Amino acid sequence: MNWREILAPYAQVVDELKVKLRGMRSQYEFDSSPSPIEFVTGRVKPIASILEKMRRRNIPIDQIESEIQDIAGVRVVCQFVDDIYTVVELLRQRKDFKIIEEKDYISRKKESGYRSYHMIIKYPVETIYGEKQILAEIQIRTLAMNFWATNEHSLNYKYEGQIPANIKNRLKRAAEAAFQLDEEMSKIRNEIMEAQQIFNNKQEQSS
Repeated sequence: MNWREILAPYAQVVDELKVKLRGMRSQYEFDSSPSPIEFVTGRVKPIASILEKMRRRNIPIDQIESEIQDIAGVRVVCQFVDDIYTVVELLRQRKDFKIIEEKDYISRKKESGYRSYHMIIKYPVETIYGEKQILAEIQIRTLAMNFWATNEHSLNYKYEGQIPANIKNRLKRAAEAAFQLDEEMSKIRNEIMEAQQIFNNKQEQSS
C-alpha cells in the first residue's frame, strides 16, 4: 500500500485551506478591522492514527476516503466564542467547497467537557488525473477551548483512551472553568478590542 500516494491529496487540501483561511485573516487586517481568526493550523492524520481508526470501526482500506472524515484537518482558533460563529458564517458563504455536515459541540458539549465547532466539508482538489473530491474537517474553537482540548488529547494518548475517573472529573471541571473564562472575556470584549486597537496604533506610529 502506497500511503504517500493516498495521503498526497489530503496534504494538498490542508495546505490550500490554511492559505485561504489565513488570507481571510489578512483581509481583516488590511481593512483595519478586528479579525475573528486568531491563528490557523492544519495536519494530515498520522498513518498510525488512521490504522487505529480503521481497526476500531472495522473500516476496509478501500473505504477510508468515504468513512474517515478527518484525515485532512484544519483548526481555526478564535479569541471569543462569538468569533467562532462569525467564522462559521464566513465559511458557509464560500463557493470553493461544500459543507456536508456541522457539529456544534459548543452549545451541546461532549460528555468529557470538550467544546468546539466542527465542519465536515468536501473539497475539490486538482490532480494530474483530474478533479478529486476530498473530505476534510475544520475545527473552530477559542484559545481556552484549544488549550483544554490539547491537554485532554495528550492525556487520552498517555492512558490509551482510558483516563482514570479522578482525572476525568478534574478535566470536566477544567473544561467548565475554561468556558467561564470565555464567557467573562466575551462580556468585556469591547474593552479588550479597544485596548488592542490603541496598542496597534501606537505600534504603527513608533515603527
